[in-house]
Parts: sequence; structure tokens; C-alpha cells
Amino acid sequence: MQLISKYFPELPEDKLEKLGKLEDLYRVWNEKINVISRKDAPNFYERHVLHSLSIAKYIQFRPGTKILDVGTGGGFPGIPLAIMYPESHFHLVDSIGKKIKVVEDVSHAIGLTNLTASQVRAENINDSYDFITSRAVTTFPVFVKWVRKKISKVNKNACPNGILYLKGGDFDEEIKIFPHAEVFNLKDHFSESFFETKKLIYLPS
Repeated sequence: MQLISKYFPELPEDKLEKLGKLEDLYRVWNEKINVISRKDAPNFYERHVLHSLSIAKYIQFRPGTKILDVGTGGGFPGIPLAIMYPESHFHLVDSIGKKIKVVEDVSHAIGLTNLTASQVRAENINDSYDFITSRAVTTFPVFVKWVRKKISKVNKNACPNGILYLKGGDFDEEIKIFPHAEVFNLKDHFSESFFETKKLIYLPS
């Protein structure tokens, strides 16, 4: 939690308290099913919570913003962001039912009221959202194909609606067909070696 406070010193106590409960909750669930990688477990706050919250370094969701988190797994980046932005609504989806069960249990345990979770594939969602988030569930062109028609045309934030995609490594080939995509290096904000190759792709609608 010192790591979270280091990079987000303005976070109020109630949000820090919710974030602080996450590690124990996920540790219990990880003993039942493989929610997060065993090798990542000792670095839970760095590799899952802080990585998720990195989106908040580039955009601050205004009240009423609707966010769809696709392929959320155990709830990343959706749960940390829902804690950060309690006046925005988050819809977390995954095709694997037991992972959605984890999301529902964790969000209930920490008292999140701005989050819903569904076992559904992104392609089968009929609603529209201001932003769509994910942590590298597939190649970027495939992801865009899944979700591009689910982005609302009505903008309410400082930057246009679109996709916020956390990804690592070299993906120049994947995004060259998207000339309007912006790529942000997370190492510009975080000094830990984990973030050296991690990036955020923002594709406005």
C-alpha cells in the first residue's frame, strides 16, 4: 500500500482502505482458483493494482462516466478503477464464470456499489459506454473489432470517448493501422522495473 500512496498521495482514507483489503481477498480466492499468476502474487499491488490505476494518470473519469472492462479476469483494471472513481459506473465482463464470481465476491466484500459484473463475451454486449478498458486480452486489432461499436458518441470527459488498452512489449505492427492511436509509456510515471515495457494505448472513437 505504500506503493499506492507513493504515486497517488491525494487518495482519501476511504479509498485507501478499500484498496488495502484487496490483497487478502485475492489471496483467499487464489487458493481456490488461479485468479492471478502465482509469480505475481508477492508483487500484487505493483503488478495488478498500480498497473490498473495507471489509467488514472492519463484520464480522470467524470461523474456519470460508463466504463466497460473487457476480459476482466479477477477484476483488473476494473475493480481498482471503480474504487478510484466511485461516481462512475463500471461493467466488468469475462467469458469465464468463476472469474466473474471472484469479481462479485471481492466487490461485495469492499462495498462497491458502482460496479456490475457479467459472464458474457464482449461481442454479445448491446449497451454503449464512454470508455472500454482491458489488459491485453488479445491483439489490438481484434480487440477493436470486438468493441468499436459499443463506444458512445456523446462525450462527457476531457478527452473523447474511446479504448484504453494496457499492453506490454512491442506492438508497433498491431497499431500501425490506427493512425489516431496514442501510446503512453507507463515508465514515465512509475520507476519500478515492471513498468519498463508497459504502455497504455488510447484510441479515440
